[in-house]
Amino acid sequence: MIFLAMAVAFAASILLTPLVRRFAFRIGAVDRPNYRKVHASIMPRIGGLAIFGAFLIGYFFLRPEDEHSTGILIGALIIIITGFLDDMFEITAKAKIVGQLAAAIVVVSWGGLQIDAINIPFIGVQFDFGYLSIPITIIWIIGITNAINLIDGLDGLAAGVSTIALITISVMAIIMGNPFVMATAAILAASSAGFLFFNFHPAKIFMGDTGSLFLGFMISVLALLGFKNVAFISLIIPVIMLGVPISDTFFAIVRRIRMKQKVTAPDKSHLHHCLLRAGFSHKQTVLIIYGLAALFGVAAILFSQATVWGSIILLVVMLLAIELFVEIIGLAGANYRPLLNFVRMIGK
Repeated sequence: MIFLAMAVAFAASILLTPLVRRFAFRIGAVDRPNYRKVHASIMPRIGGLAIFGAFLIGYFFLRPEDEHSTGILIGALIIIITGFLDDMFEITAKAKIVGQLAAAIVVVSWGGLQIDAINIPFIGVQFDFGYLSIPITIIWIIGITNAINLIDGLDGLAAGVSTIALITISVMAIIMGNPFVMATAAILAASSAGFLFFNFHPAKIFMGDTGSLFLGFMISVLALLGFKNVAFISLIIPVIMLGVPISDTFFAIVRRIRMKQKVTAPDKSHLHHCLLRAGFSHKQTVLIIYGLAALFGVAAILFSQATVWGSIILLVVMLLAIELFVEIIGLAGANYRPLLNFVRMIGK
């Protein structure tokens, strides 16, 4: 039944996207080129409506049940409205945060989704977050939502990375015996994959903030729902599977702090910008990032099956590899090379 629901969502996405494209032109929801944009022509940018519509069709076809479902759907609707308003009127960053905050609060209060506690390995102590559980959960949701939003800079990039993350979440949900997360993530992955037919380079439509905020919100919630109240080591799993958007966001913050810029200041030094500057084509850059996202997904699955010590070793190796990659492509700035400088110092 789940595969039929995925097929329905996939087909619905393919059918809805051209309709949304025409609707976007009619209402003026278009993205115009500027110095920060890679595209050179006017593009419709509310493609996220097609992903959302296809997801709802597949979701209500299957009707997966969970106590958090109502809160998640209401929060998703708030996010869709927030993204749509931004795509139409380019609302302020503060207004977007208010919308994300409202959606996160709905999930936490109505849906009852919270990170209550974690178990610290080696010392066998459980740490209860208490009153901090709500703000920590809200910060996670808003952080991941914006991380997906930030990588939406090339044709098919956010949709493809999100699809890979959702497939990973679905596989992990099967391993952990969570049918609701498995079904919901799989249906959303199918909806996003269908949209890729029109969004992969050269794109005919952008998902806009309508799509990137929606996908980021759903990924953050589903990852949280699948791994709440678990051991500290297991809590790292959703961070690993979302390694591409999280790393890009983290090093963007590092880069802007080093350059003495506002953390929220836009620039052209994100992961995809760095790869383009390195000489890769538009399509090659997207495929490279797909590969990185898939590697993070596989690493998350391996991480979940490893022993505590195996998990720690894998984590250390991953962190070193990420740091090395970041320094080579200049993701944190052209002069940011502490690891490479350390290696050269040792080699002398």
